[in-house]
Amino acid sequence: MAHASFDGLRVLSLESRRAKEVEKLIRTYGGEPFVVPAMREVKLESNVQALEFAERLIRGEIDVVIFLTGVGVRALLEIVETKFERETFLAALRRVKIVTRGSKPEAALRELKIQSVASAQEPSTWHELLEAMERYFGATLQTQRVALQEYGASNPELLAELTERTASVIKVPVYQWALPLDLQPLRECIQELAHGKVDIILFTTAVQIIHLMIVAQQTNAVADLMRGLRSVVVVSVGPTTTAELLHYGITPDFEPSRPKMGFLINEAAQYSAQTLRQKRERAASIGFDLLPEELPTEHLPTTPASIPRPPRSVRKVAESTPTMAGFTDGLNSFEFLHEISSRIAAADPLHTVLDRIVDFVATMIPCDSCFIYVLEDEKLVLRASRNPHADLVDRLDVKLGQGITGWVAQHREPVAIASKASDDPRFTPFKNVPEDAFEAMLCTPVLCATRVVGVINLQHRLSYSHSEVEVRLLSMIGFLVGAEIERARLETENSQLSDRLETRKAVDRAKGVLQRDLNLSEDEAYRLMQRESRQRRRSMREIADAILLSDDMKKSRASA
Repeated sequence: MAHASFDGLRVLSLESRRAKEVEKLIRTYGGEPFVVPAMREVKLESNVQALEFAERLIRGEIDVVIFLTGVGVRALLEIVETKFERETFLAALRRVKIVTRGSKPEAALRELKIQSVASAQEPSTWHELLEAMERYFGATLQTQRVALQEYGASNPELLAELTERTASVIKVPVYQWALPLDLQPLRECIQELAHGKVDIILFTTAVQIIHLMIVAQQTNAVADLMRGLRSVVVVSVGPTTTAELLHYGITPDFEPSRPKMGFLINEAAQYSAQTLRQKRERAASIGFDLLPEELPTEHLPTTPASIPRPPRSVRKVAESTPTMAGFTDGLNSFEFLHEISSRIAAADPLHTVLDRIVDFVATMIPCDSCFIYVLEDEKLVLRASRNPHADLVDRLDVKLGQGITGWVAQHREPVAIASKASDDPRFTPFKNVPEDAFEAMLCTPVLCATRVVGVINLQHRLSYSHSEVEVRLLSMIGFLVGAEIERARLETENSQLSDRLETRKAVDRAKGVLQRDLNLSEDEAYRLMQRESRQRRRSMREIADAILLSDDMKKSRASA
């Protein structure tokens, strides 16, 4: 198959956060990028709702918190810290059930040492979110008091479903989307579309569509915009964005095989040229100047945003080819090395490093699953997963030599299986691991100074024959990231040892205070702290700190 390429076509993106990255990717695939940010993130005028949520959470009046975005996790923490102690709020979050919409909020929470109990699978719409909650909570869902972290705007469909299925729901808005301060680029973008100067338009969020239509309405250019879109390839990143397009009477030409930026641009480069040719031929045959109000009924918006949208009839393209993300499509060796080194050079904590490696690997080689195991005490521990697995990450361990993953670590050789991986004599099934049913597998060791420090494991639902380039690529990534994984692991281990040491010091000092003030033995003082820890659902460190703080305040009052 030919390499993915836009072949000089002009590609419009309305991306804001990742505008530079999108521009670079479009150019990498031979396109002429035209990037016009359609929105900006702004703080709310009032944080009352977020602070009221934090207060109720700390009081124990919330059972489940749903996080929809990674940015929302961080924004909420910044707001809460203006009124409450950071650790008090985080401790309250750890006591309740956490549900996430995909990998980004999972990663943000993991940095805070908070684990979710359920997460929406791709394409990570509100439908998958509710399905994940139904699977985990079952009949008990109707007794749960739920808080929903919103992003940009409320989702009335999700709120309605949660209200019906749970005991109560509160909204927790933390930021909102606004139009750009300068609207002139968007106005020019609409004119470019109307006059046929754009070949492909990429939509990565529903808000982009809403803002584009708002500006078109302000300039009385809706008819021109709709007419222009009839001769442009419209690509939607996923079902939620597609639903908004259909609401405005715009039918996307296709969605990528996975709702990710890299897949979106790669597959747009592969399929857009042919789609564009067919679309313009059809437009010419039915009359290019046909106005939107004269279009057949199915092209017109008929349902308001609050009413469930019709089932989408947008095709998904085939799975990405090995040309994914430009490794053989134009990124030379220097660019590839720069890309991976920039991802691991930040000296971040272990889980952050591993999540970045998972994202990078899944972008470079198309796959349905990516696991990273880290060797610790002669066992391979699952530390990162592309698919959300709150019940497996940091808990599943594999002995050296056990299963295909253990065999790869023991023999320090890659293994590529094109189909029926479970029939391989080295295969060992694990309880509650959906990937065990997948057909194909590519597994390579991660090395640091000739020593195995982990294993990278890729899996595919359907049969997949890995090329020699892909096997060598994954092996090379294993060589490159080995030292960084080992560094992050050792730093995390040292940090944990330091925390345990500080906790032990604080507990010992607190025991001394209790022995002195209550005339207790050391063992009695320790048991008293343990009892308080269980009853108050606080860690021993928190109980010790409270005792020491109280003692310091007594001394201060006495000296005063």
